[in-house]
Amino acid sequence: MSNAEDASFLQRFFKTGEGEYGAGDRFRGIRVPVLRSLVRKHPDVTYDDVMDLLSSAYHEDRLLSTMMLVRLYEKGDTATRKKIYESYLANTSQINNWDIVDGSAPQIVGAYLTDRSRAPLRRLARSKSLWERRIAILATFRFIRQSDFKDSLAIAEILLKDPQDLIHKAVGWMLREIGSRDPRVEREFLLKHHQNMPRTMLRYAIEKFPEPERQRYLRGTAKP
Repeated sequence: MSNAEDASFLQRFFKTGEGEYGAGDRFRGIRVPVLRSLVRKHPDVTYDDVMDLLSSAYHEDRLLSTMMLVRLYEKGDTATRKKIYESYLANTSQINNWDIVDGSAPQIVGAYLTDRSRAPLRRLARSKSLWERRIAILATFRFIRQSDFKDSLAIAEILLKDPQDLIHKAVGWMLREIGSRDPRVEREFLLKHHQNMPRTMLRYAIEKFPEPERQRYLRGTAKP
């Protein structure tokens, strides 16, 4: 299934050069629709098989692994879900690019913590790992979809001064999702923080605002 041309493109797209966020990652050149078809074709894949995939040096193997973990989590009983959640957080060094995080953190970490203490998210948000910090904010997408915004806003505050652009984009995205459900809540947060937010975070957060209002936020002159 590998494709050398696609692999070359994906290595550039996912910033695998020295000093970039995906430095050293390796690609087979297998596109996401193909991986999704593999998930459907192998409904009886075992937890052990999936964890073997997660240990791979190849990006697509790890992405396929998390896709399958999501399915196993959704089908699993309470004990299975606990095992998958704990294994996921024990292997964040392998959940190490934005597409792998974004397609699994809400469905596993967010889902598991829905009816439990959200304290693990604060620990992840303060991690030295870029990907653990992204897991923290993306996991809250699960809560946002249930119109539960408290933890998303708390994690966003922790990450306001994060140095990584990928975190700025993720936080801005989650703030925008909050605004799609309750514009008042998003605006209250932005009025408090917009003058000190990273520019990328702010731009993502206000993407759907009317243009005059967007400009007020960008100029730092927005008022209640």
